[in-house]
Amino acid sequence: MKRIFFLSLAMLLCAAGLSIAATRLFPVETPKADAETVIHVLTDGAVQETTMADYLVGVVAAEMPASFEPEALKAQAVAARTYILDHAAHPPEAHRDAAVCADPGCCCAHITVDEMRENWGGDYRKNLRRIRDAVRETDGQRLTYAGELIRAVFHSSSGGQTEASAALWGAVPYLVSVPSPETAQTVPGFETTVTVSASDAAQALGVALPDDPAQWLGETVRDGADRVETITIGGKALTGAEARRLFSLRSTNFTAEIAGGNLVFHVIGSGHGVGMSQYGANVMAQQGALYSEILAHYYPGTVLEPDGANSPE
Repeated sequence: MKRIFFLSLAMLLCAAGLSIAATRLFPVETPKADAETVIHVLTDGAVQETTMADYLVGVVAAEMPASFEPEALKAQAVAARTYILDHAAHPPEAHRDAAVCADPGCCCAHITVDEMRENWGGDYRKNLRRIRDAVRETDGQRLTYAGELIRAVFHSSSGGQTEASAALWGAVPYLVSVPSPETAQTVPGFETTVTVSASDAAQALGVALPDDPAQWLGETVRDGADRVETITIGGKALTGAEARRLFSLRSTNFTAEIAGGNLVFHVIGSGHGVGMSQYGANVMAQQGALYSEILAHYYPGTVLEPDGANSPE
């Protein structure tokens, strides 16, 4: 009995530490449990205080389908937790008083319990339990590189290969291009087509297109992840990211052609392509990968902390 008592006491002591504020992060070597980690979030124009345990459930529920494999949900929980903690240490310029907001274009998506009920209907209790289990079973775990929290970005789906951060935001050692196993058979809407009329294309580009449609498209250069690095349209050179934004494409993994007097884009996958592919994570989980293995694959060289978190239960 004494041994059991001392073991329990040791576990409690390991979980002890200081909570965080929106602009200060506890040291990496002294992790906190989610229920004791305070974060500040921007909600409906106001900064509110909550705990990681409460907020993270809404983030995972918004970012990944609840029907995904448990190991994929756990990987998402760790990635999202790490992302939020990193933002707590370095709040965005858009909201310096809050670690995160619910705008996925700025931070990460989040839904409330009421929105979960509306979205899930009769599956509400089952889905909520799956999400909460993923958060609880990874309690406090986050990813570091060289002792620092990483920028744990993620996206919906890639086309066989993720994108390196160097293509968009500058080189980061753990955000490199890696293989990703999702396909058209495992991702709804994996391939999409966007048709842009000549007038709309000219307006978006801010240039007049040549009279001959055969001259609209120039050279396309693809990068190591087989995504568009640069493309010339109407004589104007664009990066793949610029073309994606101008023509509302789901990703930079696209090809372009002229058909019926229109500019037609054929797009694969969804999102910026950097970091963890959510659908790729689910395929890996279906194939038997643990969440620690999924995270190690998409964020190579990182460490899952606290120590021992890589070990299966």
